[in-house]
Amino acid sequence: MQDRVALDGILMKCNDQAHRDKAGSDCEIARVAAERLAAEKESNEIASRQRDFELNRDKLRQSDEQRKAAQSAQKKFDPYTLPVVPVEPAPRAASKADPPP
Repeated sequence: MQDRVALDGILMKCNDQAHRDKAGSDCEIARVAAERLAAEKESNEIASRQRDFELNRDKLRQSDEQRKAAQSAQKKFDPYTLPVVPVEPAPRAASKADPPP
């Protein structure tokens, strides 16, 4: 049953109450063909979704690798290579107990 229109027509006749008594091997063949077409369509959709998933996963992996490469290319901060700057102590606040200089 390669002709989808003929297949649908036969299935409609088979499902009709008036023709149900006359249903023969054509109805059985049409039902089997419809089931096979549905199974084929479903397997094609599953394969298509799997391909799309793989493509999206590869794109995500590539973007993650690019982001990691960009982060590793940035100069890292190393506190041990900074120049030493002398720090002077903060002046003490004068209190009433301290004698004036």
